[in-house]
Amino acid sequence: MMSENNFYSEEKSPYTVRLEMFEGPLDLLLHLIQKNEMDIFNIPIALITGQYLEYLKWMKTLNLDIAGDYLLMASTLLHIKSRMLLPQPSVEEEEEGDDPRAELVRRLLEYQRYKMAAVELVQRPMLDRDVFIRLTSAEERAPEEEKIEANLFDLIDAFRKALSRAMEESFHEVTLDRLSVEDKVQEILLLLQKEKRSLPFHLLFPEQASSRVIVITFLAILELVKAKWIRVFQAAPFETIRISPV
Repeated sequence: MMSENNFYSEEKSPYTVRLEMFEGPLDLLLHLIQKNEMDIFNIPIALITGQYLEYLKWMKTLNLDIAGDYLLMASTLLHIKSRMLLPQPSVEEEEEGDDPRAELVRRLLEYQRYKMAAVELVQRPMLDRDVFIRLTSAEERAPEEEKIEANLFDLIDAFRKALSRAMEESFHEVTLDRLSVEDKVQEILLLLQKEKRSLPFHLLFPEQASSRVIVITFLAILELVKAKWIRVFQAAPFETIRISPV
């Protein structure tokens, strides 16, 4: 079985995907809070720190270019965790003292408001810009309104499932494929052009695919998203991810 640290051929240096256009550490924390249905005002810091570090490990395994902000947040979480492990103050002292998580919660709430405002601005009809729109029925609008963009961490979740399935079903890899990320980009574009409709994310990962091919496919998807050639979306958070041409 190919280990998670040996996805690439040694003949070629690993392919790097830069994440400037993707989400940052606060997005990852909000993703984990929503995924685990946590109370943002009472974050279980030990649990979320462990999961955050696990995502960073996967991002490093995929050779994603992790910005310093991610590492700084990891340090912040570990610091908060260490403070939470200190002896708890009495009720009187607790009322006067600060919760070690308070500043993090403030930043998360502020960032969440910013993101919601940005989404609302993008979705707002352009009626004040001399743009005329065709009125549609509720039935016609419903499918489009249900689509929400999938983020980087939704994609990593789906990728991990595909990779886990491949590792369970493949006990060894006979040979390393010569497939490149560029090859896979073209393959995905041709498939979408042929199908002329959105496709479920998992269809891009055949059950018989090797773990290396799965990694290359995932990196190709990230490149297509960055280049705005495709969009990835869901009907609701954490539901099936679909891919369509832009």
